[in-house]
Amino acid sequence: MPKNPQKSKEELTPKKPQEVSYEAKDIYVLEGLEPVRKRPGMYVGSTGVDGLHHLIWEVVDNAIDEAMAGYAKNITVELLAENKVSVTDDGRGIPVDMHAQTKKSALETVMTTLHAGGKFGGESYKVAGGLHGVGVSVVNALSDYLRVEVCRDQGLYVQEYVRGKPKEKVKKIGTCKKTGTKVIFSPDREVFSSLEFNDKRIIDHLRQQAFLTKGIRINFLDHRSSPPQFYGFYFEGGLLSFVKYLAHGKKPLQEDVFYIHRTQEKIEVESALLYIDDLEVRELSFANNIYTPDGGMHLTGFKSALTRSLNNYARAEKYLKEKDENLTSDDTREGLVAIVSVKLREPQFEGQTKARLGNPEARTAVEAVVNDALKEFFEKRPAEARRVLAKVMLAAKARLAAKAAKDTVLRRGALEGLTLPGKLADCISRNPVDSELFIVEGDSAGGSAKSGRDRKVQAILPLKGKILNVEKARLDKMLVNLEIRSLVVAIGTAIGEEFDLAKIRYHKVILMTDADVDGAHIRTLLLTLFYRYFRKVIEAGYLYIAQPPLYRIQTGKNVRYAYTESEKQGIVKELQKSKEGPLIQRYKGLGEMNPSQLWETTMNPALRLLKRVEIEDAKEADRLFDILMGDEVLPRKQFIQTHALSVKNLDI
Repeated sequence: MPKNPQKSKEELTPKKPQEVSYEAKDIYVLEGLEPVRKRPGMYVGSTGVDGLHHLIWEVVDNAIDEAMAGYAKNITVELLAENKVSVTDDGRGIPVDMHAQTKKSALETVMTTLHAGGKFGGESYKVAGGLHGVGVSVVNALSDYLRVEVCRDQGLYVQEYVRGKPKEKVKKIGTCKKTGTKVIFSPDREVFSSLEFNDKRIIDHLRQQAFLTKGIRINFLDHRSSPPQFYGFYFEGGLLSFVKYLAHGKKPLQEDVFYIHRTQEKIEVESALLYIDDLEVRELSFANNIYTPDGGMHLTGFKSALTRSLNNYARAEKYLKEKDENLTSDDTREGLVAIVSVKLREPQFEGQTKARLGNPEARTAVEAVVNDALKEFFEKRPAEARRVLAKVMLAAKARLAAKAAKDTVLRRGALEGLTLPGKLADCISRNPVDSELFIVEGDSAGGSAKSGRDRKVQAILPLKGKILNVEKARLDKMLVNLEIRSLVVAIGTAIGEEFDLAKIRYHKVILMTDADVDGAHIRTLLLTLFYRYFRKVIEAGYLYIAQPPLYRIQTGKNVRYAYTESEKQGIVKELQKSKEGPLIQRYKGLGEMNPSQLWETTMNPALRLLKRVEIEDAKEADRLFDILMGDEVLPRKQFIQTHALSVKNLDI
C-alpha cells in the first residue's frame, strides 16, 4: 500500500474558525409581543388545533377570574363568521386610565405587554387562573385582528390591534350603564396551521368551567350555522353536580356524593368523589379553575389521603388483618369518579400551558382536608363504607392475580426474549422506527396481508374474531385471553406497572379491520383496549387506523377504488361516459381482496390512507363503548332512540 504523500505545513496547521461578528450590536432584544410571534408554541403549547383553542381559554380565564373575585355573573362566548371569536363578561372592565409606569392607557398596557395585569400583586385578584397577565396579550400577539371594548365608569372604550400592535389610542365612543369587557379576535393564519374551531371542544370546556364556578352563567353561541347553535350552563351544585354528570348512567356505590370545601393554610380546597360499579378511574384536577391534565401536587395529596383513609378504616374494621399488606393507590381508585380543585394565591405551573401544578403546599393542604373529611364521611355512613371497601378489596385481589399472570405470561415472553406468538408474521427489520405492525381481523384477511406485505418492514398479527371486552374485564382476566396476550407480547411494551414505551417493537401499530359493522365493532374494542392499557402508545403517535376501500370500480382494464360513498358516485359518473358501464364491487371484508389488491389499496405506503389516532378519538370510542357495551340498559336505549333516524348502511 503506498505511503501518504508528505503534507504541507499549511495543511498540518489547524484552521481557525471563520470570523463571525459577536459584539453588542449582535445581541437581539425582542420587544413588546415579538417573543410570542417568534415562539408561539412556548405560550400556547402548539400552532395546531390545541394552540388555536388555547386562545379562547386564555380570554375565558380572564372572565372566570372576574367571577371568582365576585364581580362577574355572566360570560358569553360566540363563534362568529370569518374565524372570529367573541368573549364577553359583566365584570369590572379592564382599567382604561393612564398607567404611571408605561405612560399608556392601562388597557393598552395589558393588551400589548407581557407580564402586565392585576394578578401580580395587591388585592385585585386573591386567586386567578390565566397566565398571570400574559394570557390576553398573547392572544393579541397571535391574532391578525383584535378589538377590545370596555364598559367602565359609565363610558364605552375601544381599541383595535393588528398582530398585537394598536391601530390607534384607546378612545371613548359612547356611554354604558353596566360594566364589563368584550374581546373579539381572529387567529392569525400565518401562525396557526388550522383556523377551524371545534364546537364540541369549546362546549366541553365551558361546561367544565361552569361546574367549577358555581352560580355563574356561561352561554355559548355558534353563529356559523343558521339558526345559531346555543348552549347555556349554570350549576348551583358546583363539584357535586360535576361528579354526578361524570357518573351519569353508572350504578353508584354511595347514596351521597362525598364533598368537602374548606380553606387550609390560605389554600381553598374543594373535592368531591363517588364510587361506581365500574373498573375505570375518572379523575380530574384543577388549580384556580385551570384544568391540570398531568395532575400535580394537589392530585398527589388527594390520592395519598384517599389511600391512607381507606387503609386506616379497613384495619380499624378488621377488613385487613395484621399480616395483610396495605391497599395500594390503584386498588383504592378503581371505579372512582373524583375531582379535586384548589385555589391559591401564587400557583406554580410546570410549563406555560399549565399541565401540572408544582406547589408543595397544595399537596399538604389537600391531604389534610380530604383525610379528615373522609374519616368523618366513612364513620357516619358505615353501610356505604362497607360497599366501597368490598370493591377496593376485590381490586386488590385482582391486582395480585394480575401480577401472577404477568409473571408467568410477560416475563417469560416479551421481557425474557422467548418466542413471539406463532400467529405473528414478523418483519425482517428490528428497527422500531421502520417497522409496522398490522393488526388484522381474521385468518382470511391475515393470509392476504401476509402474502401482499413488504416483509422487510411490515408485520402481520391476525386476531381471531372479537377480542375480549375490556370494559367488563380486569387485567388478570385479560391476560388469560389468547388474543390479547398475543397482542401484548407482539407489541413488546408489556402492560400495567411494567409498561415501557421504550421497548415498543413498532412505531406504527395499524388497526386494519373490515369496512362493515363487525369490523367497526372490533376496531372500537381495540381502541378501547389501547386507551385503557396502552395510552402512551396513542400519545406518542404510534397508533393508526387503516382505511380500506369500500368499492372496486372497473371498466375494461381500468380499475379504480373508492373509499367513500361520495367518491364512488364521482367515479361512476366519470366512467359512465365510456362505452362499457362500470362494474362495481362492494368490499365487505378485507379477505375479499387478493394480496395485490390489499397491498395496492391499504398497505402500500405510497398509496394508502392512514388515520393517526388522537387521544380524543380513543376517548370518544371508550365513551361510546361504555354506553353500548356496559351493564346499564337505559343509556344504550337512549342512544338508539336518539340516533335511530340517522342510521345508514345498516347490515341486515
